[in-house]
Amino acid sequence: MTVAFFSGKGRRIGVALGAVSAGLLVLSACDKPTPLATVTVGDTSVNTEAACYNDGKALKESTIEGCLNKKADKVVDVSMDDKVRFGVDPEIADHGWTLFINGQQAEQEPYKKTYRSIPGSAFFASQTGETTADKTQVSIVETKGQKLTGIWHFELKKTS
Repeated sequence: MTVAFFSGKGRRIGVALGAVSAGLLVLSACDKPTPLATVTVGDTSVNTEAACYNDGKALKESTIEGCLNKKADKVVDVSMDDKVRFGVDPEIADHGWTLFINGQQAEQEPYKKTYRSIPGSAFFASQTGETTADKTQVSIVETKGQKLTGIWHFELKKTS
């Protein structure tokens, strides 16, 4: 003869409470996600979280070069005739952001809007107008004054 310590209803309530507790424990261990940056070409849109981010605080000088040289996880096909659209979360735009191409700063002043478009040819042509490499790494870099606070990477792959 077996004796039930809990009724069916009591067991279900206990299981539900255990599941909720476990879920809250898992959520409390998660890091807050970083803001997203997005690249859109035609009807293809790719977004990513930051490769390096310190919750809006300045990145350590010792880590910046390594962060800028990390390989992009997200690849977008771009033809020379395409418009490449960059979008960032409003909190990135509030601080200002700039583009780096292959680890080198491409513009002097930070941009303060959430969206911008640049012709695809700008990423694959040299200053003399000649076509260069078949792929380019573009990094969106969030700034706060002179400090870098976040870095997002995308690879633009040239198509014919």
